[in-house]
Amino acid sequence: MEILIFLLIVLFGLRLSGVLGATRFTGWPTCAAYALAAMLVLTGTTHFLPDSLASGPAPTHGDLLPMVPPFVPFPSFMVYLTGVLELLGALGLVLTGIRRPAGIGLAALFVTLLPANIHAAVSDIPFNGAPASPLWIRIPEQVLYIAVALWAAGLYSRSRAELVDVARQR
Repeated sequence: MEILIFLLIVLFGLRLSGVLGATRFTGWPTCAAYALAAMLVLTGTTHFLPDSLASGPAPTHGDLLPMVPPFVPFPSFMVYLTGVLELLGALGLVLTGIRRPAGIGLAALFVTLLPANIHAAVSDIPFNGAPASPLWIRIPEQVLYIAVALWAAGLYSRSRAELVDVARQR
């Protein structure tokens, strides 16, 4: 839940900076791209944290291992791989030319990570010393991340002219 709060704070903070004159952040999809990128840098780096940092506030590689469902081969490698994909996705979101494919790729990644979240909730796997999040929280949160990735990719944005055309057709 803390990660979701972080995402929302960054999103609204960037949009506020757009209102205050930062021209890069005048559109919600761009703010969503940068906010999701910030969140992914935060979460992606935890995939590489050694267990010697386990007493810190962030989860470590070892904390993420039990989340990997038993049917997934090479769990340690998969934790590293998903960390790399999250960091590459974050980079793609801030590079305007590849934002769309990065957002779509991240949405696909979030869908593939859904079984790990379900496994962690159903198996009651604690996370970073805290009790497991219930499934009714994990699933909607993951769906929200998928939606934000697609929003950042520009799949939900329509120009005002397109919206006027849609309104006229009704």
